[in-house]
Amino acid sequence: MKYILLVPDGAWDRPLEQLKGRTPLEVADTPNMDRLAREGVVGMVKTVPDGFSPASDVANMSLLGYPPEEFYSGRAPLEAANIGVSIGEDEVAFRCNLVTVYDGKMVDYSAGHISTHEAEYLIDDLNNAFGPGFRFYTGTSYRHLLVIKTDAPGSFLEVECTPPHNIIGQEIDRYLPRGNDKAASVLVRLMEDSVAVLSASDVNKVRIDLKENPATMIWLWGQGVAKEMPLFKDRYGISGAMISAVDLLKGLGRKVGLEIIDVPGATGYYDTNYRAKAEYGLKALREHDFVMIHLEAPDEAGHNGHLDEKIRAIERFDHIIVGGFLNEFGRSAGARILVSPDHPTPLSIRTHSSDPVGFVIWGDGVAPDSASSYSERVCQASDLFLPSGSELFTQFIGR
Repeated sequence: MKYILLVPDGAWDRPLEQLKGRTPLEVADTPNMDRLAREGVVGMVKTVPDGFSPASDVANMSLLGYPPEEFYSGRAPLEAANIGVSIGEDEVAFRCNLVTVYDGKMVDYSAGHISTHEAEYLIDDLNNAFGPGFRFYTGTSYRHLLVIKTDAPGSFLEVECTPPHNIIGQEIDRYLPRGNDKAASVLVRLMEDSVAVLSASDVNKVRIDLKENPATMIWLWGQGVAKEMPLFKDRYGISGAMISAVDLLKGLGRKVGLEIIDVPGATGYYDTNYRAKAEYGLKALREHDFVMIHLEAPDEAGHNGHLDEKIRAIERFDHIIVGGFLNEFGRSAGARILVSPDHPTPLSIRTHSSDPVGFVIWGDGVAPDSASSYSERVCQASDLFLPSGSELFTQFIGR
């Protein structure tokens, strides 16, 4: 049996006035997901446990069959795992965004989706500016890593840090790190001191000349310490691979022993290579029993408030990725497909929510229910509700 998990990150939404009370998923042309719903089973699942932030790391860990209550240790250690950075017992890792702040407000959580090449120079500048106890590592685009060496890593876990994509257009002062005063003051000082370092960079001067958002500041969040996770093959008895453009997801996959497949043109944005993701996913199933394909574009559109781009991302996900697997496996012999967003990213709030999301399972051994299409309205009308992503995953693979 082949198992295919397809995750359109943040695709779940809420009814919008400009769509006459419908959602982007309802208005999008999605013949392949609708076919899955007609021939499979739909329902709702709670991917974010009570007490957890509705972050992609928590929700995707849940969807992959690892209860966050048991295995979650913070976002940054997952990203560290992907770029080959080991976290010592006397260290704590932070996600380090390059952001644009003007007049005290968070203008852009991604510094105009700055390129990785440009970011490398900025990360070098930061490493040269700060002491040996602070090491910055280049990730992808605006997403980077800071590792702090400390005799009290637990104190940094007590600090409340806010994701920058949650505060677009808001004053940053009330969202600066707070909690453990000593640890929080270290983080605030780093963030404030980064302003002068980044403003002196030729990279930012060029971006300003080109009328692109510069990286005016670093934003630290998503902290965590090292924690082991059981291997996917040991836990579920099948081998697997993951395809994603996001370091966070790839780091999660690496920690559980999935093969991480790098896809040409996978950007984590609207322009990502949908077709190559499907093609490489199909190739992965020649060697593995399971593949997870994660698509970031709907989530980015939700954060940016781009309705048309969200609809377009959902349609391309359906036509190219879902359609590619349906074309290969036809009438479902020897394969199952699970489609589920990790969490909602409603356009009306431009950030993640903890609301349950709808899923569809299709394939070998799955008896159809009465659903006629895949959407928020249809899934919410289902009697099937699962209290965790890990329960959904175990049902999906029949374990």
